[in-house]
Amino acid sequence: MSFVEKESKMKIKRQCKLLGVPRSSYYHKPKRKVILLDEMLMQAIDRIYMEEPTYGSRRIRDELKKLGYDVGRKRVRRLMQVMGIEPIYPKPRLSIPGKGHKKYPYLLRNLKIERSNQVWCTDITYIPLGDGHVYLTAVMDWSSRYVISWKLSNSMDEAFCVECLAEALQAEGVPEIFNTDQGSQFTGTAFTGVLRAHKIRISMDGKGRALDNVMIERLWRTVKYDDIYVRGYETMNELYQGLSAFFRKYNTRKHQGLGMSPEQKYRSGFKMEDAA
Repeated sequence: MSFVEKESKMKIKRQCKLLGVPRSSYYHKPKRKVILLDEMLMQAIDRIYMEEPTYGSRRIRDELKKLGYDVGRKRVRRLMQVMGIEPIYPKPRLSIPGKGHKKYPYLLRNLKIERSNQVWCTDITYIPLGDGHVYLTAVMDWSSRYVISWKLSNSMDEAFCVECLAEALQAEGVPEIFNTDQGSQFTGTAFTGVLRAHKIRISMDGKGRALDNVMIERLWRTVKYDDIYVRGYETMNELYQGLSAFFRKYNTRKHQGLGMSPEQKYRSGFKMEDAA
């Protein structure tokens, strides 16, 4: 990274010309305080949303005011969009899928999910990091809760979601059904194209529907309360190392609802299928 030095004998104008930057950029001071406040607000929003996922921008704004943040609903709504979150609802609601993508049905309703690689699921979640934030995606086997792959990115583009999917397919083969929400990262041709190429049936949540992707939502809650909020990572490297350790432990420790670890459940799930 190049810098203009105050103490240099060379004039500021000359330094800027050599570096190929406008002189005005030297005198411009970024709105650091505004950026830091946005990050603080997003961290607070994340905690509120984890506790109350049905809250929209109005109720989250009210909770923020209780915490001492004098912030408007418009700003809260904008930050929720940056974080990629929206309220979920306990009852179905009519919704129109985003323009430009095919609408896929939700295939898990009344489906008995009892074996490994029957259904995989994925999602993206916001992760606070130092003075900023990143995004985490993961691919999970529904029946066993086994986390097959995960990835971090500093943007919510589809590329890292496709990479995470490719790693999962390479590691554990092909599921029968893949469930996602209607986020643009999962509805684009890059992601759905990989699924179709492997003849995987595509299932998508109803927009804003609670419980449609409940397993991955539970995972995010566990990740944040057992690791992210506790450790408060400052750098991407710290976060990567921490999450690597967390997911190893998560996959191999006994899960109360399973009676065994997610990995044991995942491996034994194939034996059930073979026996049948």
